[in-house]
Amino acid sequence: MVWTPKACGNGSGLAILLRACGLTDASFALCDRADSVGRIMLTEVVRAGTWRTLGDLQQTVAAFERALALDPANWSLYLDLADVRAEQGDFASAVRLVDQGRGYEPAELSLRAAGAAYRARLTGSPADLSELVELAPDLPNDSYRDLLFDHACAGPALPAELVAAARRVQTG
Repeated sequence: MVWTPKACGNGSGLAILLRACGLTDASFALCDRADSVGRIMLTEVVRAGTWRTLGDLQQTVAAFERALALDPANWSLYLDLADVRAEQGDFASAVRLVDQGRGYEPAELSLRAAGAAYRARLTGSPADLSELVELAPDLPNDSYRDLLFDHACAGPALPAELVAAARRVQTG
């Protein structure tokens, strides 16, 4: 059987596998082939992940923005894009994107925690760092939780004792 995007879903899983094997050009080619059948959000997410793997955050942002254009009510895409913006040091955009995502899923723990972390980093708000401390034990991904703490604790003029308490929660 010859592979076609229609025969194997859209090929996203294979494109991710190719990326994981270091075959990023082949991953992009598979995404392009899938797009020839029909553009879908997941193909743009795979493309964004491949660009991120290559360290090209501008292309990563562009791919996530195309994914959002295809699925504008997907809260997770807002979080993904917010995380990239935070990685770029654009915490104002990160906060705005998290807020947009919360418009679709206001109770989502990851959105709430990221929002608190990015606001604390942007504004130095003790209340936001305290919110992150409160939410952190329930976050399922330790490395993501640690990244959020690193961002939040770098906020301007946060009280040293609060940062120390947050670091204690971070390290368990």
